[in-house]
This record gives sequence, structure tokens and C-alpha cells, in this order.
Amino acid sequence: MILTSTMTGIASPDPLQHAFKVKSAPHAGRSGSKPIKVDSNLWQQWWHTSTTADKRALYIHIPFCRKRCSFCNFFENGAKPERISDYMASLCQQLTIAAQTPLAQSRPFDTVYVGGGTPTDIKAEEIAALGQAIQQFPLRKDAEITLEGRLNGFDDDKWHSALDNGFNRFSFGVQSFDTDVRRAAGRFDDKQTLLDRLQQLSQHPTASIVIDLIFGLPGQTMDIWQQDIEAAMACGAQGVDLYQLIGLGGTRIDKASEKGKVLGTQASEFQADSQTRANMYAFGANRLESKDWQRLSSCHWRRDDRERSIYNSLAKSGIEILPFGAGAGGSIHGHGMMNARDLSEWHQAQAPSKEAEVNSQLASQCLPAKVPGMILSPNPSAAFDAIFKRGLDSGILNFTALEADVVTHLHPLFEAWQQHGLAILETDSLSLTLAGRFWNVNMQTGLFEFLATNPIAEAKIAS
Repeated sequence: MILTSTMTGIASPDPLQHAFKVKSAPHAGRSGSKPIKVDSNLWQQWWHTSTTADKRALYIHIPFCRKRCSFCNFFENGAKPERISDYMASLCQQLTIAAQTPLAQSRPFDTVYVGGGTPTDIKAEEIAALGQAIQQFPLRKDAEITLEGRLNGFDDDKWHSALDNGFNRFSFGVQSFDTDVRRAAGRFDDKQTLLDRLQQLSQHPTASIVIDLIFGLPGQTMDIWQQDIEAAMACGAQGVDLYQLIGLGGTRIDKASEKGKVLGTQASEFQADSQTRANMYAFGANRLESKDWQRLSSCHWRRDDRERSIYNSLAKSGIEILPFGAGAGGSIHGHGMMNARDLSEWHQAQAPSKEAEVNSQLASQCLPAKVPGMILSPNPSAAFDAIFKRGLDSGILNFTALEADVVTHLHPLFEAWQQHGLAILETDSLSLTLAGRFWNVNMQTGLFEFLATNPIAEAKIAS
């Protein structure tokens, strides 16, 4: 049995700060998949075949932003109104066509997520058209339908258009409430503007308002972070995500760092190291839970049960996610999909189906266009791996979903985590400590490394 420090972490008096060196990726995973070619016959077959998935989602990508934030490495397209309008018209057409297929109609969808980019940069009438296109899919009665974006520019017309057309969850990238930190990061509004708008939107009786905060932004001291947490609890939002700043290549922060500069505020060039970010996470988690916010995952809390976070939780379970739009990712019949980001190529792929615009009967007979991108063979370990990703992300890995021999095989790793202060090992479960929740992505990566290094002869999942 081989164990390494990248699997187990290291022994330390303070595992929260020192169990691992740094969190180097937002997600963990392994893949037994490989790129495959899908011809038009197979593509048609897929859309004419009923799903076998128990849980399903739609992911819809709006790849436009008015401004590139300093921490972002996936800025795609400037938010020019004409460009957005052309894209939204084609996207809604594709959704309308897809909604009528046997694949789409074979089972209702649990959740829909409209991400980006900045989806709230589209017009109110485009939000309405998008919502109406989504409603053509079979949706569960209590389906969660999320619109992601920013508060700047999300006026009352857009808000009411979204509500009137089926959206019931709104995820806003606040990142920090501090005006100076926000300006340094490339955000638009000041603190008071954010608070006022969030308090207005949160008065709605049923919609869930969620905000994202990032800890570790340049110029964001511990004192500022503590004020961010207090503002998050005071603004009325039903949910909050706490995300650690990851040093990804290609961001403005990264490029400045290469030149020996820090994109801080006028008052401070403070940049939190991994240990400080660990303390920031601990403060946020402890403060929220001291005020009875319920933790749904290692990075997400809710004020009350209006916030359900269905898409985020199910996406970690290996469910079927039908992707639409340039840059969208998902899966179809177990095959991973990632649509290419190039807008011109995406539009060109739609061209053959534009005849459907003039004939609704023809539209019902069409299939969604096969756009440029990558399609992967089914991952044979996807369901098995999803148990660990879902469990470690939530903070509790229940052994009831695993065969006894799998648990026995993993025991040395689990015992090492317990010895290093990352988890508590019990007879029927493994519970992560606060330190374990902070390092859960590293632990997931370590677990998959352990399985690759010490393979199980026959890994079976309990039914």
C-alpha cells in the first residue's frame, strides 16, 4: 500500500493552515474517457433515444462580459448588444428545437443553470425569450432555474422579466463588498449600491438570492474579509458561496505577478498567502454557522430552506447535463461534452437549421445542430467517483453507498486523514473537520491518486 503526502496531507499542529501546501485547482477528478468522433447518424440517434438518467439538468452558456475581472481567465467576448442579440436568437431557436426531441421529452429536468460570462447583460426581452424557451422542456414542478450574473445593470425590467418567465434563483458575483477591493478587481458598483439592491431583491417572497464571495483578492485584508461576511449576512440574501482565489494562469493578477506587481487597492497591496486564506475560510464558515446558516457544501451556506442549490449539488453526482451555447459543457447518454468557445464557428454550425425559423412544423422535426467541440467516451468510473466527490464536497462520506471491500481498501487513507486532523473516521462514515472542508479538493485529488496508485481489483458500488 503506497501513501504519499499529496494523498494524505502532512502532520501539522495546525492542519487548517499546513496540511497541504496550496489549493491549486477549483475542482478534482480523474477520467477514463477519451475523445471520440460522432457522425451525423450517431448524433441523430442520441436525440431520438430516451434518457436512462435518473436526474437531469440543462446548462445554458451566455459567453459575454462588459469587462474582464482581474481574477478571471476565461473572458470570452465583449458584450456588444448586436452580437448578443444574434447569439440569443440562435440560442433560443436551438433550445426550442431540442425541447421537442425524444431525448428531451423522455424525462423531466430537475434544474436549469444559465451561466457565463454575464447572463444578466442580456436585455429584458432576451431574458423573457430565454425563459420561454426553457419552459418548453419538461420541467419538474419544483425545478430550480438559476440566472447567474452581476447586480450592475440588472434593473427592475430584467428582474421582473426573469421572474415572469420562470427564473426562481439568482446567483450574483459580488466577490467582495469593499468598494476599493472591488474596483481593483474590475467590478462596477460600490458597497452601498450592492447592499441596497440586494436588500430590495431579497424581499421577494419566493425567489432565492445567492451571492458569491472570493477570499484572497489583492488588497483584501482579514479585516475587510470579516466586513464582507457581515455584509453578506446583513444584505438579505438566502445563500452565500465562499470561494478561495486560485492562482490561475492568464488572469490580470497572474500577469501582474509575473512582472513583480500586485493589483491591490490604492491603500494596500496586501495579498493573502495560503495560511491567511485558510483563516479567512475558517472565519467565514464559523461566523455563518454561529448565526444558524446551514452548510450545504464545503463552500455554500443558506439562511433558510428557500435556497436549495440543486444544480451545484447534482452536478457533482455525475447526472446528465444537456449543454447549450458556445463554451457550454455537459453530457449526453454518458458522453462528456464541451462545446468550443469560438462564436463564429458556433453560429456557422446553426446555419443549416435556420430554415426552421420560418416553419414551426419543420422546427419540430429538426435536431439541435452539432456544434464544434469535444465529445468524450463514457467514463467507466464516473458513478463510482461521483460518490467521493459528492461526499467530500458535502463534508460527509457515507459508507452505505460503497461495498465493504472498497471501504476496507481506502481505510489506510482515511486513517491518515484522521491522524492529520482532516477527518473523523467512524464505522459508517467519514466526516471532514473544518480543516478537511477547506482542503477538500486536495483530498479528492489525493483519493483519486490513491486509487490510481493502489487500484481496487473490483470496485463495486452498493445498490
